[in-house]
Amino acid sequence: MHLNLENSRKSYNQHQLEEHTIPRNPFDLFASWYKDAEKISSIETNAMGLATVSSDGKPSLRKVLLKEVWNNQFIFYTNYKSRKGREIEHNPSVALLFHWEAQERQVRIEGVALKLDDIKSDEYFASRPLSSQQAAIASPQSEIIENRDDLEQRFAKVSSGSDELIRPEFWGGYAVVPNIIEFWQGRPSRMHDRIIYAKDDSKDSWSMHRLAP
Repeated sequence: MHLNLENSRKSYNQHQLEEHTIPRNPFDLFASWYKDAEKISSIETNAMGLATVSSDGKPSLRKVLLKEVWNNQFIFYTNYKSRKGREIEHNPSVALLFHWEAQERQVRIEGVALKLDDIKSDEYFASRPLSSQQAAIASPQSEIIENRDDLEQRFAKVSSGSDELIRPEFWGGYAVVPNIIEFWQGRPSRMHDRIIYAKDDSKDSWSMHRLAP
């Protein structure tokens, strides 16, 4: 296979980031950008890349859905026995990435993923559509299975039972507590804007700096 993408280029001209016009709190800027993306995006605005690292140092990356920004934490839910769950158990340091192409923007986040308490995970699981609850119980996420029929049979078995399901212990939420949040805005001539916020735990505040593109 060969793909030559040397001439695949796009010019970025929509917005700019100036230190004197943006909030000192990165969560305020994130909320503003998220609302902008929601207005015109044709894709899931809350889709985010989640990067984890295995015990032997191998990275893995996948898309998950942000379900809440709560108490200055980014919340998502998953199977704790999945590859990402196992890797977070070994090394809770993770990275997130939001890419909002229509606005020519990215937000990159570094932090630590902590398990949510059972109450919050129970509440979210109960709010999900029944079919999503059934799928979470039926699917042995990240395990090798025989074929599609095997998966369908697992789902059918769960679906034939009670309509009042309890969240399984192997499924629940994580809160990513960020220590770095970087905002990237595309600009002409590849002279992009990059503003990085770093958490200062001793002062419970954020420092803000511009990075070269």
